[in-house]
Order: sequence, then C-alpha cells, then structure tokens
Amino acid sequence: MPKKDIKPVTIKVRPMETKTEIDERGAFQRQPNRFTTPFGDGEGELKAQPGKYRLFWARGCHWSNRASIVRELLGLEDVISVNQVGHTEDPERREFGWEFAYNDDLKDPETGAEYLAEFYYRADPEYTGRSTVPALVDLDTYEVANNDYHRLTNYFETAFKPYHKEGAPNLYPEALRQSIDDLNDNVLFPFINNGVYRMMFAQSIVAYDEAFDDFFTTLDVLEERLKTNRFLFGDYVTDSDVRFFVTLARFDTHYYRNLGPIKKRISEYPNIWGYARDLYAIPAFRHNTYFHDIARGWDTKKEKLFVDYNSRFADDIDFDAIWSQPQKRKYLSKTPDKKFLVD
Repeated sequence: MPKKDIKPVTIKVRPMETKTEIDERGAFQRQPNRFTTPFGDGEGELKAQPGKYRLFWARGCHWSNRASIVRELLGLEDVISVNQVGHTEDPERREFGWEFAYNDDLKDPETGAEYLAEFYYRADPEYTGRSTVPALVDLDTYEVANNDYHRLTNYFETAFKPYHKEGAPNLYPEALRQSIDDLNDNVLFPFINNGVYRMMFAQSIVAYDEAFDDFFTTLDVLEERLKTNRFLFGDYVTDSDVRFFVTLARFDTHYYRNLGPIKKRISEYPNIWGYARDLYAIPAFRHNTYFHDIARGWDTKKEKLFVDYNSRFADDIDFDAIWSQPQKRKYLSKTPDKKFLVD
C-alpha cells in the first residue's frame, strides 16, 4: 500500500521533443539523463538492496524494454519490483506524459502515483525535461534514483550480482566489458538505438538523410558481423544483444510508419533476421516484447478514407508466429545448445 507520509507533488506539461530537442540544423539531440548517480560501493553511490527499488518501463519504449528483459534474465523479479506505464485515451491526461494506464484505478498500486512525472518532480521540483523510462524509483522516498538507460542494465549485471538467480547468465563478462561498452556507446546508441529517433524527429532533410545513412550503413556492418557470429560477441548473449534486439523488434512493426521510403525491412537482412528470432526464442525476450502494443494503430475507429496499415491490420497479424519461425543460428556456435555464459 502507498506510504501515508509522502507529500503530493505538482507536475508540469510534458515538453515535446520536436520543440525542445532540435538543433539549428534540424537534427534531433536527445535530452541528457538527469538522474545518473551510479550504483557501487563508493561514497555517494547508490547501493543495491532487495526491495528498495521499483522499475517503471513502457511496452513501446526500447530504452526501458532492455531493462525489463535484463531484470528477468538475471532473476531479479523478487529483488526489483516492476510496473508498466502507458497512455490512456484522455488527451488531457496524455499531456503529462507516462501514466499508469494498465492499473484499474490508473494508479501505481505500490506508490499511489498517477503519473511517472511525480517521481521526477519529487526528486527535483525544478526539473524541466521529459519524464522518461526506464526510471528506477527509490521506494523509501518515491523519488527517481536513476534514469540512466545507458548504464542501468550494467548496474543490474554488476551491482545487483549478489542477488542474481542461481545459474544467471553473465551478460557483461569482465574480459569483454571494454568491447561491449565501445559497441554500445559508439555504434549501437548513436547509429541504431537513437538512429531511428534521429530519423523520426528530424526537422530537416539534411538531418534525416544523415541519420538514414548512419542507420542502414551500420545495419550492413552488423549483418556481415553476424554472418559468422551467432551473437554480437560470439557464442553467448551479452548486454549488447539486448540493446540491438529491442530496436529490431520495433522497426518493421512500428518505426517504419514515421519514416519515408526505407532501404530495407529488418526481415530482408538474412543474418540479422535469423539472429533476432534466435533471441526472441529466449523466454525473457519473448515475455517482455508486446508486439501488438508496439504496432497499435493510430486510427482504431477507421472512419477516415485513408487509414494507416497498422490500424487496419495489426490486430490480425500473428507476430509471435512470425518471430517464432525456425532459424539455424545455433550452428554458428561452439556450444549450439547454450546461449549464455554462466560463471
């Protein structure tokens, strides 16, 4: 039940990316994360403790989806509680950003909050950015403790390691950490994960074309890499694979609607498409991928002459069957029946 002594907080209307995060070239410049105190044993760092934190994420948001996947892969379900945010159909409520749309009374049952923004403004009343997911909230204060999507999964993999389930996969092995960080920070983030948003939010054709070239050139590079590697770093799933997967799961189902003519669908990259399905076969990936929510149409009433493809057909598409089609990726591995490195 919500704590009685937590004071209510005043929240503000959500800023719009295309108004506040566009530079003079018309290019999208994603807002920096506000709450980035790391987890660790040092002075001033956050401490990993069972039951202290609650993860909020959204089905459509790949930045937060990867945290929910890693939480389940590592067996942290009883250590870090979770709830999902979304949007109701009420336009006045939507102005305040993510809300607890999946709860019957539109309130988070643990904290009593109606909007994700409450945790942001309680932590910083002068906060001016968007209230984003993932958000890891301190249940003692009902304040955002960390919203650093760049590093949150790494903290789950390291700081929370004493609480991992028995036989949990090592997604961030020490011998590969520098290489994983390099791929995550210098390739996947700028060109793939954020690359699709750079295309979708671009306000000039120059900025759009630049993001388009970055995205598809990088896909070509990764397609070649996956020709001989089962996963991005060889035989075993790592943190990088989670980050790549969440964008792949959304491209053909959602992102394409906000782009102009695309070079290729993900399903037209033989190695990447097989790789994505290999990951989807893992329960934690499947459980945390809500294709029908990702693909939900914009005009469910279908009263207009021209209605977008997803509004007409997405509910009838068996995404699970498509993504469960057989693939032969395991033969690229020296341990074909094992997808994880276990300490």
